[in-house]
Amino acid sequence: MASGSSITRASGQLHRALTEIWRLQPLYVSLYAILLSFIIGGVLISLIGVNPLTAYWALLRGMAGDADRLAGSLARSVPFIGSALALAFAFRAGLFNIGAEGQLLAGGITAAYVGALSWMTNLPGILAIPAILLAGTLGGTIWGGIPGVLRTKTGAHEVISTIMLNSVVLFAARWMVGSRNPVVLRDTDSTVPRTKPISDNAVLPELVDSQPTLHVGLLALVGMCFVVAFVLNRTNFGFEIATVGLNPHAAHYAGINVNRVLVWAMAASGAFAGLAAASEISGTSGHFQPGTFFLMGFDGIAIALLARTKPVAIIAAAVLWGSMLAGAPLMQQEANMSIDVVRIIQALVLLFVAADAIVRYLFRVKDIEQNPFQTSTVGGAI
Repeated sequence: MASGSSITRASGQLHRALTEIWRLQPLYVSLYAILLSFIIGGVLISLIGVNPLTAYWALLRGMAGDADRLAGSLARSVPFIGSALALAFAFRAGLFNIGAEGQLLAGGITAAYVGALSWMTNLPGILAIPAILLAGTLGGTIWGGIPGVLRTKTGAHEVISTIMLNSVVLFAARWMVGSRNPVVLRDTDSTVPRTKPISDNAVLPELVDSQPTLHVGLLALVGMCFVVAFVLNRTNFGFEIATVGLNPHAAHYAGINVNRVLVWAMAASGAFAGLAAASEISGTSGHFQPGTFFLMGFDGIAIALLARTKPVAIIAAAVLWGSMLAGAPLMQQEANMSIDVVRIIQALVLLFVAADAIVRYLFRVKDIEQNPFQTSTVGGAI
């Protein structure tokens, strides 16, 4: 009897181990894509006459060589968490939100405007900080919700509408911040186009005095990733989003209001980007400049794909992405090479994650759509 129970326990443990290994197949693709990108990047570095080990060692020390550099790398990653979360959330609903950069701009300029209002100086920090974060979140929500409404009301594809809205908000922000006649949002005391500094009461508390400053916005966005993971995996709304993303026609026949889900998914996507922008304004720069969020929306696409649209995995992917950018200047300085090499490596990561058939072929990673170790309702347990 004891021998039989031991065999049963061992069988159960083996079943769980095989299930976990099978479930992690998509993660292997991302890890191998990173490895392959660094290998090819090393070849390119060798071709220009630089020792790739020297370059990568400088990059690693720039990323996490000491406590200050590590804190700076984490701080650099904060807005990437929000932009990637925005993309991943929309992807789950079957939407291709290419407008995260525009939503970052909308959230950033809204947060900067509210943070610089005269009455903000009279508010205690416990009210001023939520006010500026809420303003940025609302700005991103509105700008993200517009493509969702256009999709449901007119059939306009969100890829086209979000790209167009990126241009609209970019040029509008440049005009509002740069115009001298009339003065709209420009800080006339500054020699460069930017908004007025936000109130000191609205500045996020810092965690580490690094460069850039590591502030509590990191904790807020990391917490948001866990909240989104819970919503997607444990709530009815998350089930509706997944169902609409997989098959909107089946979702409609199941009684789900597909249009409502699409609008809310796009609005929530913009909200995450807006929150990231507001935390960047409140915690790092203290004002808004149009170039602050340059390419962050498109970086978010790469990070979301690298994380396989998993909210919690976005944290690690965004930290890697931001850390590489933070460590690039030291690599440039010590290895005497262009900082664009890091961008090339990041582009290769995106290429191999998107074209994962290459990675699966080279590293013999199985393309698994369903876990075969789960109990089958027809044939029983395997």
